[in-house]
Amino acid sequence: MNAPGIDEPGCQLEDVAAYLDGELTGVSLETFEAHLKTCPDCVAELREQRQLLCTLEAAFNESRPFELPHDFTRVVAAHAEHDLSGMRKKGERRRAVQLCAMLALISFALLGTSARTLVFDPIRSFLRVTGSLLGLLWQTVYDAGTGIAVVVRVVGRAAVLGPRGWSFSIALAFIISLSLLPFLIAKYHRAQITE
Repeated sequence: MNAPGIDEPGCQLEDVAAYLDGELTGVSLETFEAHLKTCPDCVAELREQRQLLCTLEAAFNESRPFELPHDFTRVVAAHAEHDLSGMRKKGERRRAVQLCAMLALISFALLGTSARTLVFDPIRSFLRVTGSLLGLLWQTVYDAGTGIAVVVRVVGRAAVLGPRGWSFSIALAFIISLSLLPFLIAKYHRAQITE
């Protein structure tokens, strides 16, 4: 059946374990005890399991709980704090950086062509977009500077060399003064409020 050495058709190892655990009651308990009177294999199995249980109980009762020394945590913490000598050496840091670099190179080599699509293509795309934006910014600043220079040159020539040059210069200064007047008034009022 289920257990080696028990060959009778009515013998079951689960019944022996249930009998020892006190799980058999009523008719099943009476049936199993009647079976024990006629089956020497089940009696032998019952004896072996009882001996095993007694051995286990004796082993667990004899074992005492392991006690740590009273200053165990302080000793471990002190050793952990003072045993960092290897971490403070420059040679070990250099070796750690070299090891990390080698691992990065190996991982890129193992990634193969996917490294190009996963790492290098996004970086290349970012640099291309950044370059385009910087080029656009530079072109805008250059064009604005060129435009301002042309306007200043034309206005300057008209103001100095034109037949009404002085009158144009005075009119331009008057327009600039009028455009700055609201800023000066607002600044004056702010100064009055803070005092």
